[in-house]
Amino acid sequence: MLLVIEQILNGLQLGITLFLMSAGLTLIFGIMQVINLAHGSFYMIGAYVCATVAASSGSFLLGMAAALAAAACCGMLVEFVVLRRLYGREHLDQVLATFGLIMFFNELTRIIWGRQPLYLDVPPWLGGSIELLPGLIYPLYRLAVIGVGVFVALALWFMFSRTRLGMQIRAGASNRDMTAALGVNIRLLYTLVFGLGTLLAGLAGVMAGPILAVESGMGESILILTFVVIVIGGIGSIRGAVAGALLVGMVDTLGRAFLPTLFRLLFDRATADAAAASLASMAIYILMAVILVWKPKGLFPAHG
Repeated sequence: MLLVIEQILNGLQLGITLFLMSAGLTLIFGIMQVINLAHGSFYMIGAYVCATVAASSGSFLLGMAAALAAAACCGMLVEFVVLRRLYGREHLDQVLATFGLIMFFNELTRIIWGRQPLYLDVPPWLGGSIELLPGLIYPLYRLAVIGVGVFVALALWFMFSRTRLGMQIRAGASNRDMTAALGVNIRLLYTLVFGLGTLLAGLAGVMAGPILAVESGMGESILILTFVVIVIGGIGSIRGAVAGALLVGMVDTLGRAFLPTLFRLLFDRATADAAAASLASMAIYILMAVILVWKPKGLFPAHG
């Protein structure tokens, strides 16, 4: 039973990381109608900058602040230089341009940091473990990741539902021309939205840095999971991003943890492990297919 609870917490932690990624990406697509394949690159930038600054300064919080600033500034620069020319054009143009950005950022990180992975240490004040239940000891850092995700979800809800900026963003998503006619600077608004989206991706990279190796190309694997989350939750919906991220995190983690044990009841160990590994890798895509058959627009589509 304790193992099940531990794996549920691991699934929650993965889901929170995916939420930070998918919230930014669904924000960009839902409001700006831009398909940004390079979103994982800002996740990578956040992890690299945090690892570098934390190693040189000895402060994880300083590294986090630098990473968030770097991810947001890089995002706004990319929006200003590249994406601003792609509004209103075919999605294929956006896909090709942002795919090119992936290769650009991957090579840039190799030029700056080299090909060897970097390692970001867990800050000492989050390095221990805590006993949640008798016999259940869980790393404090993973609990902190969950806490950060909950805080971000609440902050986004407050911004969109209670602030003037949130009202302008929602208006710009509904009718760009009318919002501009009312005196809102749409270009500046889009730049800020893109910067916010990439800041969230950078935060996800910071949170994942102490758990995974920081290396060039690390954004691609999580980007695939992020798109699955968005499709399941509903494109353009923050609520959908929360639901989709938690579902994908739980299904992926629990599948990899418990399917081998279940399959060993039916097959020999080698066959069971091979079959379970294959099915666990497919589980989130099977989940996506089932949800799309039931709700073609996702669980909580932003419109309609």
